[in-house]
Amino acid sequence: MDRFDAMQAFVRVVETGSFTKAAGTLHMSKTSVTQLVQQLEARLRVKLLNRTTRKVNVTADGAVYYERAVRVLADLDDAETSLSGAAALPRGRLRVDVPSPFARLILIPALPAFHARYPDIQIDLGVSDRMVDLIGENVDCVVRGGELADQSLMARRIGDLQLGVYAAPDYLARAGRPAHPGELEGTDHRIVGYRWARTGKLFPIVMHKGEETVQVQGRYVLSVDDGNAYIAAGVAGMGILWLPHYMARAPQASGELLALFEDWRLDTLPLFVAFPPNRHISIKLRVFIDWMIELMDADAPVVG
Repeated sequence: MDRFDAMQAFVRVVETGSFTKAAGTLHMSKTSVTQLVQQLEARLRVKLLNRTTRKVNVTADGAVYYERAVRVLADLDDAETSLSGAAALPRGRLRVDVPSPFARLILIPALPAFHARYPDIQIDLGVSDRMVDLIGENVDCVVRGGELADQSLMARRIGDLQLGVYAAPDYLARAGRPAHPGELEGTDHRIVGYRWARTGKLFPIVMHKGEETVQVQGRYVLSVDDGNAYIAAGVAGMGILWLPHYMARAPQASGELLALFEDWRLDTLPLFVAFPPNRHISIKLRVFIDWMIELMDADAPVVG
């Protein structure tokens, strides 16, 4: 029995709650994972997991062993990285999930600089606005806008997105240019709805001008749950949008979108890197998060 493989298999079964899911994330067969855990239990002479046909639960001894195993695996990862001067050049695979517009407009254009600094880190990039099960899908971190619904996650705030209100010229030609945000609640105007993946609810907007504050929900004929689709719907004239400035820059420069209510201020949208709790932050994840903070600081004019 390879004790490292057995320990890793046990940790993944606990984190995913399933031998099948653990096998998938480890790229092993379910039989191999089962055998490794059984061999580990035999070596330790304790029962680590209670198995039924429907679920797997960790025993009291298993919970204690899990906490220590996570630390040991993390220490091994750091020890390997620190050999031969590699501490300055961390290596390994990093699984990251980010929203599609953020990937296209900010992250991917900057990745050559990250790769030049850390050539031995391999990034598996998921591009989506969906809810991600970080532990079950073995994802190291996600980048998300808005307050985090899952308070159990660890998170670093890496920036605040400045928002604006926009519409396509042909939409304004049909519906007229609204003079006050309150008009968006009337029957003459439509918004493009953006549904939060975690709640399925539309994203409202809060606007301020002097002492006046207005919260706008609006009416829609189309709602979407993807940032690129959201922009495309606005450019197509399906309704009024509220967008981070960095997402609106290109269509605004080309004349596909026009800014509205420029004398009003919108609440900012916080941007976070979130990662699983109770998990040692590996060197490769640490340098990626630090680099993301540098990136957002350097791109403040883009994000702001």
